[in-house]
Amino acid sequence: MQFYGTDIASRLLLGTAQYPSPAILAEAIHACGTQIVTVSLRRETAQGSGAGFWDMLRDTGARVLPNTAGCHSAQEAITTAHMAREIFGTNWIKLEVIGHSDTLQPDVFALVDAARELTNEGFAVFPYTTDDLVVGERLLDAGCEVLMPWGAPIGSGQGLRTPDALRAMRAHFPDTPLIVDAGIGRPSDAAQAMELGMDAVLLNTAVARAGDPAAMARGMALAIEAGRLGHTADPMERRDMAVPSTPILGLAELG
Repeated sequence: MQFYGTDIASRLLLGTAQYPSPAILAEAIHACGTQIVTVSLRRETAQGSGAGFWDMLRDTGARVLPNTAGCHSAQEAITTAHMAREIFGTNWIKLEVIGHSDTLQPDVFALVDAARELTNEGFAVFPYTTDDLVVGERLLDAGCEVLMPWGAPIGSGQGLRTPDALRAMRAHFPDTPLIVDAGIGRPSDAAQAMELGMDAVLLNTAVARAGDPAAMARGMALAIEAGRLGHTADPMERRDMAVPSTPILGLAELG
């Protein structure tokens, strides 16, 4: 799997917010083997995270994917992306532009505008978007090479609310990396996303708020691996009627 020309082995991307402590976050990162962690510049700056937090992330060996969480306009997201590139020394950015305060649904119009400007400035944009095919096309036209459709509202743990829409995205964008982002609550949700043909899953709250974050992180990683194997193995079609595993023809007749 490649994102913007970079080979990535782990199909689990992990968020870094809401953990009980930096040490528990580090345990979760190591337990799941993720290679990419997302970090909200606005949130960490507001919380006053010190150098120890950033040193801990670097020590895990995971690549930092800064995000523009908390931004509600294209210009706000663009400014945050510029700050993140300067601080983290990377042109990768997870682009969030929130349009609805209750569901945290993306403002897809501002999202496309911000994505176009940032890609023109050399950013590798990972856009948090809806499962709308037209919006996906506009983001690709704006220069994005990855799409991150939501599974459900951020932090809700509802799982995949519209699996048919995600299945349609996979069919419509066969060569575009698709990362389900938001709404994953249990390992079974992550496995379902991968069985639909998604390339990866990004999650945060399900691990951070678990009673044992490291165990949940490991469970998510295993579920993603199982779901990926299930997809690539070309699973059997569902049938309305039973099909006997033992053939009827050729059986002995007992008088």
